[in-house]
Amino acid sequence: MSSDDATPAPPDPARWRALAVCLVAGAMTLLDVSIVNVALPTLREGLRADDSDVQWIIAGYALAFGVALVPAGRLGDARSRRNVFMAGIALFTLSSAAAGAAPDPTFLSVARVVQGLAGGMISPQVSGFIQNLFRGPERGRAFGLFGASIGISTAVGPLLGGLLVGVGGPDFGWRLVFYVNVPVGVVLLLMARRLLPATPPGPRQSLDPVGVLLFAAAILLVLLPLVEGQQDAPLSERPWWLLGPAAVLLALFLLWERRWRARGRETLVELSLLKVRSYVFGLVLGTFYFAGFTAIFLVITLYLQVGLGYSALQAGATQTPFAIGSAVAAFLGGRLVGRYGRVLVVGGLVLVAVGLLAVDLLVPVLETSVGLKLAPAFLVAGFGGGLVVSPNVTLTLAEVDPAQAGSGGGMLQTAQRVGSAIGVAVVLAQFFERVAASQGRDYAGALSVSLRTTIAFVGVALVFAVADLVRRRTQHAEPRHAADEPGPRHAA
Repeated sequence: MSSDDATPAPPDPARWRALAVCLVAGAMTLLDVSIVNVALPTLREGLRADDSDVQWIIAGYALAFGVALVPAGRLGDARSRRNVFMAGIALFTLSSAAAGAAPDPTFLSVARVVQGLAGGMISPQVSGFIQNLFRGPERGRAFGLFGASIGISTAVGPLLGGLLVGVGGPDFGWRLVFYVNVPVGVVLLLMARRLLPATPPGPRQSLDPVGVLLFAAAILLVLLPLVEGQQDAPLSERPWWLLGPAAVLLALFLLWERRWRARGRETLVELSLLKVRSYVFGLVLGTFYFAGFTAIFLVITLYLQVGLGYSALQAGATQTPFAIGSAVAAFLGGRLVGRYGRVLVVGGLVLVAVGLLAVDLLVPVLETSVGLKLAPAFLVAGFGGGLVVSPNVTLTLAEVDPAQAGSGGGMLQTAQRVGSAIGVAVVLAQFFERVAASQGRDYAGALSVSLRTTIAFVGVALVFAVADLVRRRTQHAEPRHAADEPGPRHAA
């Protein structure tokens, strides 16, 4: 039985309003992953950016975001989660304003890196606050809303980007994509100060600076081969040799963490989490799911805009059914995860695979109204996605001590970011290779090849979900003392 269940404190009366602040902030950081994609053509023209500039405008955000997640989560655990959250919001707001006012590609790239660092500061605090503010069935519902915000922000990004580009026009539209964060950030700062709970005073924990540097350097070297280089370049041309030094740094990091712990200090990563099977299964599952999930929207947008000549708004609207299905299912999943547990995730992954398979089968035979005719398949895939993300977060963090919620959530999101980078690198390389082989004519075939790879990633996630389901049912079938059973009593 975890400490928070042993001596429950009265629930914070402002917890649901505090959750709303956290979800809007988290959605804002995730939107900036996908919202920029549809603005790239006008951004490229407006700033006279070349392919290398565009790559770093996209990659800089992803790199900084992934590197910052675990250290920022640990900082929130060790000091004040509210202060780290508010600092991240302030930095994100200022860097968004700077990005919108960028006079040249280099300035914009630097602003995007700062944006990514700020986003990495914000995200792990969200799961940390949920762990601290909610218990029992309420925690599942809160994570359900968290999952809904992830699905909506990722899928709605292209639609919102298309709207802003349409409103601002070719010269100012891409700047609006960044400026829109400024008023939202100001309001979030005011609301966070009022509604988020302050960290109660207690013994100050060590921040493990050596561990932070080793981990950040290792993650940077893992992500660089995945985001560096032209998107249409073959995978073989990426700097894969960097993975060797990354492995060495990760080994040094683990050795240092053991030594630091042996000296009685708090480590950056709570290594005991790697002994919690529910956490490890959820970590791996999330990595593979996000490898497929994130890449879907990029290849669909390319197919619709470049292959079929859709506008940015039309391409974004085509993906809206995915967002709707994801939002509804994530809300339901949060309410049902305590009863059905991992079964929900298994069912969700099956629905995602079925929906994507339907898209794969339909695209080659559709000639008119392609976006409209794909809507049912996207709705099914989105509904399945909503049953994956939030229940998986709930089940993965169920046995994590709330005092370690920031670092645990940071590790989970780092794995998801690495998975996203892997998926995007592999899927886009396949997409552009097929387009090049057909001399720019077979965008439908390129989409089909890409979708089959994303389905394969989802399939691997399904294998781990089934394995965890079997493990949980076997574990619950064994005679145990009730006090030894962590997590939701009836979750499978």
